[in-house]
Amino acid sequence: MAWIVLVVSGVLEAVWATALGRSEGFSRLAPSLVFGAALVLSMGGLAWAMRTLPVGTSYAVWVGIGAALTVVVAMVTGEEPVSVVKVLLIMGLVGCVVGLKLTH
Repeated sequence: MAWIVLVVSGVLEAVWATALGRSEGFSRLAPSLVFGAALVLSMGGLAWAMRTLPVGTSYAVWVGIGAALTVVVAMVTGEEPVSVVKVLLIMGLVGCVVGLKLTH
């Protein structure tokens, strides 16, 4: 169960990171509210997962999922250019996250 919560928390990290960018310095209400809610849920889930999973592994998986999804969302929405190198690096990041899960 801790792994499921950790993965969902990593997804929520991408949600709050994307919402933060779209909040335009907290000047837009809806993205600012999404940011706050996703941040609290993401951190809460990470903290809960860390009760049973190692801190280093938990944090690396959480950051990896959040970072990869944030870049993918930015590329899909056209906010960031797509390149073969970026796609390969994201795939490598995801591979590392999967590797951390497999070694635990």
